[in-house]
Amino acid sequence: MKIAAFGKVLLRVLVAVLIAAAAAAVWWSTRPKPVAVVVAIAETGRVENTVANTRAGSVSACRRAKLAPPLGGRIEKLAVREGDRVKPGQLLLELWNDDLTARERVAREQVLTTRSRVEEACLVADNAAREAARTRQLRDKGFVSEERVDRAESDAKARQAACESARTLVAEAQARVVASRADTARTVLRAPFAGIVAEVNGEIGEYLTPSPPGIPTLPAVDLIDDSCLYVSAPIDEVDAARLKIGLSARITLDAYRGRPFAGKLRRIAPYVLALEKQARTVEVEVEFDDPGAARHLLVGYSADVEIIIAAREDALRIPTSALMPGNRVLVLSSDGRLEERGVQIGLSNWEYAEVKSGLERGARVVTSLERAGVKAGSSAVEESKAATPAGQ
Repeated sequence: MKIAAFGKVLLRVLVAVLIAAAAAAVWWSTRPKPVAVVVAIAETGRVENTVANTRAGSVSACRRAKLAPPLGGRIEKLAVREGDRVKPGQLLLELWNDDLTARERVAREQVLTTRSRVEEACLVADNAAREAARTRQLRDKGFVSEERVDRAESDAKARQAACESARTLVAEAQARVVASRADTARTVLRAPFAGIVAEVNGEIGEYLTPSPPGIPTLPAVDLIDDSCLYVSAPIDEVDAARLKIGLSARITLDAYRGRPFAGKLRRIAPYVLALEKQARTVEVEVEFDDPGAARHLLVGYSADVEIIIAAREDALRIPTSALMPGNRVLVLSSDGRLEERGVQIGLSNWEYAEVKSGLERGARVVTSLERAGVKAGSSAVEESKAATPAGQ
């Protein structure tokens, strides 16, 4: 009997153990799985308050000239090509001007002829003046009459007037040379400054037409001074009031990802630009702190600017992406639970936000807030740890 009773007890124990194991297995298979989250550590570092452009800006040159001769005509000489580097005063383009150069030569010859006539007229005038002086001496000695003296003096004055008139003609001829030279210069295009030729419109033999008033046409030569570059970008009108000349800035370019350039705000447009279907913006210009580092950049590159309004070193900071509405964050606790905390925020930008209170250094804040199941009270695990195979 005792053996039978012991067997019954043992059977009951085994059944209870099996039921408990089955219940544990069901609970384990149906329990909520921890949510994999991306976390960032609250740590000290630099935090900035910045203003960024609303649309892509562009690299521009401090000097850029779209050049064309003031006269129309056929292109006779084309001294440069696109990409050529030129010096100040270097010939770029010349129109056919044989007629104008011929007129200039005629004007120069007329100057020489007129000077010869001046020399002749003035020599005659000097001779007449000496003759008048001799006649007066003869009159004083009683050899000639007063009438003869008057005629001699009148002739001397007339000759002197002719000399002065001839000198005036020389000045007039020289003015004609200057005018002819100016007409010729209007057919010659020279570089006003050193730079690089960005565009040439026209070929030898083609006719170049100047722009009529109010109707822009393509320039004959587009010249860029690439020794001085800056970035022009639009800033939202709401942020414009916080800007002032001299603020530090960072310049980033799509062509040089991961390589920011230091800059400085040099100009704020004194008006708001209102474009249809776009936000109202204020155009700003940011110059490069190191012009030498920007020498290799190409005018027209798309660029973005970040103007630094204020900055603080050694501040407790978290990624801005960890912030929820109302300045709240989710913290992954040591027991694997997500806790919601309110924080006081100081300086911030798109990358980091300063935490003045509500978090301690080393706290693990969640940045993957958009994932399903990420909420206060949920069980969670860091994504890197969730991806680690068991037993490792």
